[in-house]
Amino acid sequence: MEQTIHIAGPASSNSTTNSKRLPAALWALTISAFAIGTTEFVAVGILPTIAASLKVSVATSGLLVSIYALGVAIGGPILTVLTGNMPRKPLLVSLMGLFILGHIASAIAPGFGLLLAARFISGFAHAVFFGVGATIAATLVAPDKKATAIAIMFAGLTIAIIVGVPLGTFIGQHFGWRATFVGVAILGVVGFAATALLLPNNLKNDQPLQLKDQLKVLKNGHILLVLAITALGYGGTFVVFTFLATLLEKTTGFSPAAVSLLLLIYGVAIAIGNIAGGKLSNTNPARVLIRMFILQALVLALFSITAHNPVSAVITLFFMGGLSFATVPGLQLYIVQLAGRYLPGTEGIASSLNISAFNLGIAIGAYVGGQVTDIPALGLNATPWVGALIVLAGGLLTVISYKNNKPLLA
Repeated sequence: MEQTIHIAGPASSNSTTNSKRLPAALWALTISAFAIGTTEFVAVGILPTIAASLKVSVATSGLLVSIYALGVAIGGPILTVLTGNMPRKPLLVSLMGLFILGHIASAIAPGFGLLLAARFISGFAHAVFFGVGATIAATLVAPDKKATAIAIMFAGLTIAIIVGVPLGTFIGQHFGWRATFVGVAILGVVGFAATALLLPNNLKNDQPLQLKDQLKVLKNGHILLVLAITALGYGGTFVVFTFLATLLEKTTGFSPAAVSLLLLIYGVAIAIGNIAGGKLSNTNPARVLIRMFILQALVLALFSITAHNPVSAVITLFFMGGLSFATVPGLQLYIVQLAGRYLPGTEGIASSLNISAFNLGIAIGAYVGGQVTDIPALGLNATPWVGALIVLAGGLLTVISYKNNKPLLA
């Protein structure tokens, strides 16, 4: 999950201030971001394969998405505090090592319980890597190239959604789900080697993030409300996205090979929606979010109907993908605005906590989707409209927040 980082401080001595070429260290971060971004959502495409192999229901297999997101949401803030004083390069190398071990454990897990544990541990590396990595990326270049450097690093995550997830799904469908995790582990090894070899040794540490600072932000009602908006508004999509591959196969009638291609289309839509959402949310993000949540809920509800026809399903799927990530920039900007208004100086902490809220939303959405799938009266086909209701709940909270803060943000 992408995150917005507050960058401060001068570039390190390794900054390429006088060079037009971007440093190799930046590409090392991008490669690692690609590996981490791939594993976050690749389980979605191989849930049917995992369920059949480990003899669990598809609904139960959806916990693999929830547990990874919980690892990011819970482990990220804790690990950030515990590693605050650790030198940056050894920290990133260690995180990639943890990532690799988690995926080796996933690939050889003899049962579903151990696979869940491995996924949870793998999630720990996610939040800390992106938080620290974005800060480092900004120090590797000249001051006027900071935003470009961060964008390049996060391009690894975007490319993972477009390429890594469909490719991982294809591998899992043809060579088994364990091969998918082996492939992600290999990506991790490449990221580990690139980070160890190319990252400078004298990277400057940021001011350590204290747990008390996080608690201070969490005590503010306005910020808490935005965290709830993020969890519901973003997480509602994952009620259906978690089981999208299964739905496209069982309800729409697509072959597993076609599902891989459709996930590619979905990823392209996500990338387009993320860019468009960022441009639309530059001013008055709360008002834009209300409209986006309404549109997103309508498209999700529509998918309950169009999923039964291949042509209409693909068209709806594209809009569903675009809207699912279009709210991300606005949600990040809005919480930073409110943090700056009510608790100046905590913008970076609020942004980081919002990343946990994104992943908590993924965990909740995937869990609710599993429960809906298991209820005979509802089932797999009900996941889109149930997700729409959760998104609408996020939209309603946004209306409340917007009305409360409109005079202050005008």
